[in-house]
Amino acid sequence: MSLPHVSAEPLIYEFRRDLEPRAVVRCGDRLTVESEDALSGQIRRPGDQRDKQAQPKSNPVAGPIYVEDVEPGDVLLVRIEEITPRDGQCATYTGHPRRLAEWLGDNQPPGGRVCPIRDGLIHWNERITIPYRPMLGCIGVAPAWGVPTTLPAGPYGGNLDLVEVRPGSVVHLPVTCPGGLLFLGDAHAAMGHGELSATGLEMAAITRIQIDCVKQRRLEHVRIETPDELAAVATGSPMEHSIAEAYARLILWMEQDFGWDRWQAYDLLTHVGTLSVGYYGIGTVAAKIEKRYLAPRPS
Repeated sequence: MSLPHVSAEPLIYEFRRDLEPRAVVRCGDRLTVESEDALSGQIRRPGDQRDKQAQPKSNPVAGPIYVEDVEPGDVLLVRIEEITPRDGQCATYTGHPRRLAEWLGDNQPPGGRVCPIRDGLIHWNERITIPYRPMLGCIGVAPAWGVPTTLPAGPYGGNLDLVEVRPGSVVHLPVTCPGGLLFLGDAHAAMGHGELSATGLEMAAITRIQIDCVKQRRLEHVRIETPDELAAVATGSPMEHSIAEAYARLILWMEQDFGWDRWQAYDLLTHVGTLSVGYYGIGTVAAKIEKRYLAPRPS
């Protein structure tokens, strides 16, 4: 029996609550979602380049996906089961150096590059291969207020660009609109921490997910659970504020769900906590702890 499927078209560049749902599912359902690459398909073959005059927008997402019986105040749990390249390749280009221009200058070449994906490897050039480590750059729900584009991130999710949004992980999203209205896309075949040029190894993808929900569970931010870690997410500049906020959210998660005293958690994270960095230009971070530290909790 085939799973429900959401197509990539038409391309959407906002987390909107006023769009007709592209799929209607129930909690517990599995489905596949096709997404175009973040470059809107402009770099398909050697010689192609990103043309922002022809297409200034980035990071198209597929959706919305409406989940029956999900209401504001619930939490949507999105389990990422698999991310496969739709076209057997990924693409990138040399983006503007932005804050690095102080040292590097800003005369970067276009740098369009198409990389085949074969046997678990990304062929970056004839000599260098990179392990295929797929992730979703964008995942989120439509917020009840405002219409954010697919460039920033926020409590609703958005352009997180965190490598933990990968197969095997569960993304926790706070619901503020009936049905949740889930969007996802911006798949990367691989990405370094910080997404230095604001462009990963972008690929059109087919993502298989399972959607579950928790009824009336207070949550005001994104959480990610991998098989081995908990990760609390915060975003914004300056990044040092996001780091403090993400760690505080992780401490409260440990307190609320695992019975930890917050000051014991604060002490422990000082020694074993780790950080994951999304696109550095918007200051998205995830504060993490390995699950093996959570139990038994200290008295």
